[in-house]
Amino acid sequence: MKQSFFTVKSNEALTENVFRMVLQGDTSAITRPGQFINILIDGLYLRRPISVCDKSEDTVTIIYKSVGAGTAKMSAMKPGVRLDVLTGLGNGYDLSVSGDRPLLIGGGVGVPPLYMLAKELISQGKKVCVILGFNTSAEVFYEDEFRALGTDVAVTTVDGSKGTKGFVTAALPDDYTSFYTCGPEPMLKAVYSACNTDGQFSFEERMGCGFGACMGCSCKTVTGYKRICKDGPVLRKEEILWQA
Repeated sequence: MKQSFFTVKSNEALTENVFRMVLQGDTSAITRPGQFINILIDGLYLRRPISVCDKSEDTVTIIYKSVGAGTAKMSAMKPGVRLDVLTGLGNGYDLSVSGDRPLLIGGGVGVPPLYMLAKELISQGKKVCVILGFNTSAEVFYEDEFRALGTDVAVTTVDGSKGTKGFVTAALPDDYTSFYTCGPEPMLKAVYSACNTDGQFSFEERMGCGFGACMGCSCKTVTGYKRICKDGPVLRKEEILWQA
């Protein structure tokens, strides 16, 4: 974990309430796709954890949904705003067990961390397939960006207004060697039941500190309690115990 100051380089709407922000600063602590940053926002006590979508040597791209006071303030930020940011948080995805044909499954704002993951898997020569799930066509984002990487992309919408009608499980391919997924818990449960290979799940959870001190985001697993912010957010399929 590293604490440093970042400057807002750009901040733009992708859909009605989903935004892409590029921050400029020291990204050296971000070493794996699936990690997140934690942003301090003036006037609010708790930082806001946001997954990393992409990074360069001096910029980090995040995509977030405006759903509360913190993200609403973020959506109004202009270039030049200076932010106190914790970087390099969470364990991230393990790319070493992907096999030759990894499948990436994202739902809503669970899509962004899969972008950096796809880039790195492709750089390893893997044939990457991506499923992006949304409720309606108006909510779809980053389809073109994933296609530009060279991935095979399938889009699902619950109402059928774009791509395959239904949930992400309606577009599962016949042949893949492993899977990586991120999204709301009902989607993750459905993927868990439908996919028959090894897989890695990135969980969305309310957090206090973001680095394992407060224990506020602990969840029970096969091997005991784990902190989503520190031991996660990525858990392996065989570790997961779904709560009733």
